[in-house]
Amino acid sequence: MKPVQILIDDELPAGLDEDDEVRRSGRSKVLRRLISAYLESRRDARRDAQYRQGYGDGLRVSEELDGWGEEGSWPKE
Repeated sequence: MKPVQILIDDELPAGLDEDDEVRRSGRSKVLRRLISAYLESRRDARRDAQYRQGYGDGLRVSEELDGWGEEGSWPKE
């Protein structure tokens, strides 16, 4: 692991220290988990944006094909 120095508001460490999970696991572990969750949510948001860009708003193809299911004839079993 690599040590990282960050600046946070004065009241945040006291608030962290009051939390049960922080007391059990320590600040560093909780902050690592939060940073990982943040990065994962950002990756998901980028992937969703790429999906929307590539595929548009979704159901345009199915909307264009609405009603065509009744046009065909299906073999009798």
